[in-house]
Amino acid sequence: MLECVPELMQDLSDIFAADGPLSNAIDGYTPRPAQQEMAIAVSDTLASCGRLLVEAGTGTGKTFAYLVPALLSGIRVVISTGTRNLQDQLFQKDMPELSRALGRPVKIAILKGRSNYLCHHRLSLAADQKGRPGRYLQQIRAWALSTQSGDIAELSGLPEQSPIWPLVTSTIENCLGQECPVYSSCCVVRARREAMDADIVIVNHHLLLADMALKEEGFGELLPGVDAVVVDEAHQLPKIAGQFFGLSVSSRQLENIARDTRAELLAAAIHDSATESLLDGLPARLADLRLTLQKGRNDYEDLDTDSELALGRLDDRLGELIDRLDQIEEKTPGLAQCYERLVVSLERIETIRKSDEKGIRWLETTHRGFSLNLTPFDVSESLGRFVNSLDCGWIFTSATLAVGDDFSHLKGRLGLEEASDLKLESPFDYQNNSLIVILKDLPVPADPQFNRQLLDQCLPLIDACQGGVFFLFTSHRALREVEALLKDRWGENPERPLLAQGQMPRNLLLQEFRRLGNAVLLGAASFWEGVDVRGPALGLVIIDKLPFASPGDPLTRARIAAITEAGGNAFFEHQLPQAVLALKQGVGRLIRSETDTGVVVLGDPRLQSKPYGKLFLKSLPDMPVTGDIEQAIALLGHGETGS
Repeated sequence: MLECVPELMQDLSDIFAADGPLSNAIDGYTPRPAQQEMAIAVSDTLASCGRLLVEAGTGTGKTFAYLVPALLSGIRVVISTGTRNLQDQLFQKDMPELSRALGRPVKIAILKGRSNYLCHHRLSLAADQKGRPGRYLQQIRAWALSTQSGDIAELSGLPEQSPIWPLVTSTIENCLGQECPVYSSCCVVRARREAMDADIVIVNHHLLLADMALKEEGFGELLPGVDAVVVDEAHQLPKIAGQFFGLSVSSRQLENIARDTRAELLAAAIHDSATESLLDGLPARLADLRLTLQKGRNDYEDLDTDSELALGRLDDRLGELIDRLDQIEEKTPGLAQCYERLVVSLERIETIRKSDEKGIRWLETTHRGFSLNLTPFDVSESLGRFVNSLDCGWIFTSATLAVGDDFSHLKGRLGLEEASDLKLESPFDYQNNSLIVILKDLPVPADPQFNRQLLDQCLPLIDACQGGVFFLFTSHRALREVEALLKDRWGENPERPLLAQGQMPRNLLLQEFRRLGNAVLLGAASFWEGVDVRGPALGLVIIDKLPFASPGDPLTRARIAAITEAGGNAFFEHQLPQAVLALKQGVGRLIRSETDTGVVVLGDPRLQSKPYGKLFLKSLPDMPVTGDIEQAIALLGHGETGS
């Protein structure tokens, strides 16, 4: 157990005061009582090795509230964020800024997953390509000569989704480790060494959880030596944990193994026509299985005979390829690893096919590929055991942790029922700057006319909005239907630009939305959180329905069945809390600064017709609620509106 160090006993009120070091050194800083309250609670938890959940409303300043105690404590701290963008912001801006303001120089390191770093060995294997990928490859080769970190984020002009990146970065499956011929210049190894020597290390949730599930990504040595862990955007943790404690095999993984096998054969000057023939035939087997799976549901338990036969044919091809590679007597380290990756992939497929373990088997298909998955029903035991195995303080924070005032749902999913909790309201003036409109006279969400009638009521609000509009949907089907309706009404060149998820990568879509300033953006799940648009670029957020997970989803259905079998009420214990937290995220896209104003439109009549509607509204920020569209039009048309 840590003992309180002098810095933790310092009066934090002086630091966060109007004439304190933060106000004097940081432009735009304003004291916030809730921020100070959170900082004190974090400080106490760090000193006592406690467990604390903090819901901090938008604008509380939760980042500074946990960073200041971490800097003052003098202890080693790992900070885990929800995204790589937040990692970069903490490392490049927030931490250096606070360190200077407090006069507390510390060693800070950022550590990302290995696929975020250049792999010199794979770069040497990457074949020249024609067209844009080839130009990108030359750009990467030039950058490789000068980069110190190897962090691919340095090449901001190269698209994050470019197909070139998997060719020049490594994964846990294809990394050669100490057998790599250029191990001494490995960017991942360098980043880990810097992390081991740092006072504060900034990671993301995927990397944090990799240690728990895989004991691989460098944390086997790092975490046991830390004194505290701060988990920001903690509401994401249980879902991500399911990925790490389960099994998954995708067509993309198998395609990558085939590509790497070809590259290793070429590099080793091994010409084997039988192996090449098997590799040539693999894409057809993958495509055959994808097309067959797409005809059915996403529930593995309902696989039809055709799907089982196609899966069997894929197994046979992988087995033949494994046997052929096994006959190559003198394998290079890279080729030997490709062999092992194939063996592991086949074993995973067989485990998923024959599994009778406590888990949920499900599959996912897209127009490009498929994945087979085995996900544990409940990760709370594993998460709780891991957290409690480390003798250090743990802080979990987000703007959405509580259902109403109750933290028990997330505590249960984290396996931390005994943790302390603190809820802090946003300092923003929601009463005067925002409004929630609950639309009237809409049919039930399942009605075929729901989307058309929803749009009819929303069009006057869209017309009145002087800024941009987020139209958030609970399904891609509804998004596409409304997109078609808007195009039909507005024509090909509307005065108000129409953007829709899928037109371009998410980050580029948001850049275009901000640039235009008056666009309507149609988005599904990935736009409900992690999107920060401030000012007049966003003045109206429309949410079509309450975000209940589909009962047809195999993960949801399995959890409902398990809770019911145990004598519980699946709706109130799982479905309702999950939907409340998701709605809080969606509504939270609107007001992002003290000067923002705007309107949230909720189209689901169940908010008023069902008793649980009150719980949704109680969980949202303190916004006035009305059914009067004219009142919303007046707010939207008054001066500059925005989010």
